[in-house]
Amino acid sequence: MSIRLVFLLTFLTHLSFGGTRVILSLSAIYYGASPFTVGVVMSLLAVVPMLFAVSWGRYVDRVGVRGPMLAGAGGVLAAMILGWAVPRLETLFVVSPLAGSGFILYHIAATQAAGAIGRPEERVRNFSLLALAFSTAGVLGPALAGFAIDSITHRGAFLALAAGALVTVAVLLLKFGRIEVARHEAAARPGEARRLTELLRDPGLKRVFVASAALSMAWDLFTFVMPIYGSRIGLSASTIGLILGAFGAAVFAVRLMLPLAARRMNELRMLVLAMLVTGAALIAFPLVEGVPLLTTLAFVLGAGLGGTQPLILVLLYNQSPAGRGAEVVGVRTLLLNFGQVSVPLAFGALGSALGMLPVFWAMGVALFVSGYFAARQMTRRPPAERK
Repeated sequence: MSIRLVFLLTFLTHLSFGGTRVILSLSAIYYGASPFTVGVVMSLLAVVPMLFAVSWGRYVDRVGVRGPMLAGAGGVLAAMILGWAVPRLETLFVVSPLAGSGFILYHIAATQAAGAIGRPEERVRNFSLLALAFSTAGVLGPALAGFAIDSITHRGAFLALAAGALVTVAVLLLKFGRIEVARHEAAARPGEARRLTELLRDPGLKRVFVASAALSMAWDLFTFVMPIYGSRIGLSASTIGLILGAFGAAVFAVRLMLPLAARRMNELRMLVLAMLVTGAALIAFPLVEGVPLLTTLAFVLGAGLGGTQPLILVLLYNQSPAGRGAEVVGVRTLLLNFGQVSVPLAFGALGSALGMLPVFWAMGVALFVSGYFAARQMTRRPPAERK
């Protein structure tokens, strides 16, 4: 399997999944759901796969990537077909966890494939390409879903967006036996107990998990709070969209250039730099109301956060025990999904009680502290040698 094939299949699968997010929420509203019900439907995208992410990671370590990638893309495809075949509000309560579970299983397997393909020094490039696939599809999927809904109704949009996952399933079936990457022998040993606590207690992995959680919270904070903050200072919807667009453009640009930067600076130093830059931008953000400065800060935030996902994955993969690479990705997925469910609630409550400034500042300080400890302590344990 080549990284280009992983890129293409990931783009197609995420194109379907990214569109599903929009179709689910708008379809629920179309079927007469209350805001609370819409929230429940959308939360099922993350809550259900969160419960199984670690087990799926162990499964990928044990059997390889092709089967889980096929099952994951098949789950997304089945969810879209179900949404088309049974156009009812009740159906969305099945479509949402099925699509979310399928995509998370595919994501874990594709991440494992990107880490296993090529030489260790090529992992930054591989994970950057994988992140680019997610970014590009994350922009195009929702846009295509919106156009599809307006053109062929909510029901038809499900079927139209299923095309990406359908192509992935077809490719994985037709290229049977030629797109597998090597499994880790250590993962296939029978009777060996695998405990989550072993990974969480590992000093090197623990610090990367903390950094990953802090950066993910910062991302969720910005995308959740920026519209609220913009509305409070009197910005129009189009201006808020422009600022968020600057953030997305920076994410895409930095992921495109990350492999070049990795030749001049190691992953850990780039990660620490990204955390410090992001923390400074978050602290400055609530002190600014001018659109040019807000747009500039959004771009800086996007540049700081955009490159962290590939770097985090490289560090996790390098430091994970032999045969447990996908399991480590599953642990990270569990933590990120937990954040996606809890962060909007926590930040919303804090912002309502104390205003936006403490929310931004608390997150900025958290990133400074995380970056400080990452710089001091993560280098004490050399990355585990991967086989």
